[in-house]
Amino acid sequence: MRIFSKDVRLQDFTIMYFTGLAALMVILVASYQAPSNAVDVSSLKPSPSSSLPPLPMPFRMPLDPLGNLQLAWNISYATQEVYIQLRVAELRHGVVLGMSDRGELTNADLVVLWDNGTRSYFGDAWSDSKGRVSLDSQQDYELIEAKQKADGFYLLFKRPFSTCDPRDYVIEEGTVHVIYGLLDQPLASLGDLNLSRIHMGVQRVLMLRPDMPSPTLPPEVKTMDVLAPNVIIPNQETTYWCFIQKLPDDMPKNHIVMYESVITPGNEAIVHHIEVFECAQDLREVPQYSGSCDDKMKPKKLNLCRHVLAAWAMGAEAFYYPPDAGLAIGGPGSSRFLRLEVHYHNPLLISGRHDSSGIRLHYTHNLRRYDAGIMELGLVYTPVMAIPPKQHTFYLTGYCTSKCTRTALPPGGIYVFASQLHTHLAGRGVRTVLVRGGKELDVVQEDQHFSTEYQTIRVLKKMINILPGDVLITKCTYNTEDRSKPTVGGFGIMEEMCVNYIHYYPRTQLELCKSHVDPGFHGNDQCVCGDVGVTDQYAQLHWDDFAGEVLDSLYNTAPISMHCNQSTARLFPGEWEKQPLPEVTSILPKHRYPCEGGAESYS
Repeated sequence: MRIFSKDVRLQDFTIMYFTGLAALMVILVASYQAPSNAVDVSSLKPSPSSSLPPLPMPFRMPLDPLGNLQLAWNISYATQEVYIQLRVAELRHGVVLGMSDRGELTNADLVVLWDNGTRSYFGDAWSDSKGRVSLDSQQDYELIEAKQKADGFYLLFKRPFSTCDPRDYVIEEGTVHVIYGLLDQPLASLGDLNLSRIHMGVQRVLMLRPDMPSPTLPPEVKTMDVLAPNVIIPNQETTYWCFIQKLPDDMPKNHIVMYESVITPGNEAIVHHIEVFECAQDLREVPQYSGSCDDKMKPKKLNLCRHVLAAWAMGAEAFYYPPDAGLAIGGPGSSRFLRLEVHYHNPLLISGRHDSSGIRLHYTHNLRRYDAGIMELGLVYTPVMAIPPKQHTFYLTGYCTSKCTRTALPPGGIYVFASQLHTHLAGRGVRTVLVRGGKELDVVQEDQHFSTEYQTIRVLKKMINILPGDVLITKCTYNTEDRSKPTVGGFGIMEEMCVNYIHYYPRTQLELCKSHVDPGFHGNDQCVCGDVGVTDQYAQLHWDDFAGEVLDSLYNTAPISMHCNQSTARLFPGEWEKQPLPEVTSILPKHRYPCEGGAESYS
């Protein structure tokens, strides 16, 4: 076989060979050199801010179930920045921290610390639709400090709420899904990293908190602990544990002025969230119970303990009532029974772990000027309100009408200082807007990254005054792409809700201000479908895009029935059926952070 043509000399071939070899070496060396826009941590010089006192980190939470990763942060509303501190107990070859819409590993905004075996680097990065990681051309995470300490390796960095980088996550009020992972091997290049090939986890947190100091409690305040009774945490991923606690029979009326979590040491990464519910006032006895909330053999009366008294989720701090108000507990007309519900998240299936976590109530006999109240806004739990299957985005809206607020609220109105949003598994977002005179006036509460896995009472940045004649509109966003049948409203976890429990003062008799589409929307007062129930009627329909659009149009045009209920569960006097939808002009801005050149930041 003839290898060389007569026109190619051996000398020419030798030159070509060594030229190609040199080019290959350049490529290999370049792949091991520092990325042009990453920070070489190995040669990091002290920041000018390092001479300042340590930055306080008032907010913190464990990320992983073993507590190897600890997240802490602080907020500067003046500069619109978040300062983040990450502690890694045992750092090997790097760590990944990121944010994404629902906790996905794909299309995530990342900050990565990695090494190539000899040097360490820090950089702003992103993942694509397959989880492959690339360094961002716009570096928006600023490294302040990287230091090994006695209890682990610390990274301190900051970034703006909004960077106007389309690959970056916009940090807004509401739930932030934080993803995390550790690197066990060096990386020749960050492009070698694929998040789908390493062990990653997700946590949810309210990153932006109200910028206000914690009030000082009066000296006469007493405490009451509502705790799990030395529970052995089941070695399964998810457990909801219920416990009934009875109040003293002779307990007079007091005001709860603050509550906080009590977490058994060592269980900080397993106790996911806690709620305390007050049982119905007319229950004279509730059987003692300590066991799974999902146990079919649990006493039926536990289902009558649904009035939220306190709620805490991982990463939340103590909850303080306004100085003029307190939540009544004890005394005439008050329930004597509380139900504690603790959610244990145990993905490592740890066994034999004991827990006595719960809520500590701080209360006083010196009653404040106003009783605080809790009111339900949103949709009535009824199968008439349904979501078609295979929907990427579908909206349902509940109304608290001007007729109801004019009927039930005092002349000076009420002041909303906190709220708790609630949906079931298909919920993706909740937004409550205050309308006055037919125009949107303010957003009461909003979370466009809502998760049913993270439901806590959220203090508002400012109190909202609701006046007689005002309208409150609660709009929920749902995703049913993974469902083949319609999802109807109801109490079941696979059914749906759309609720905002607002905390306010002074307390009124109005406990529930919700709506649903009027049952007579088809033009007849009686259903012509025989004995087939609403849920079955929806299930028998052929659902396509057109059917979904028709249902959406119906909900946005048909009259509504109002539930303007007193605390006795009775309607206020008046006609509440076949009410027209409120006419509203949208004037609130849709985008929070304007970017240069007229562009907008989206979350």
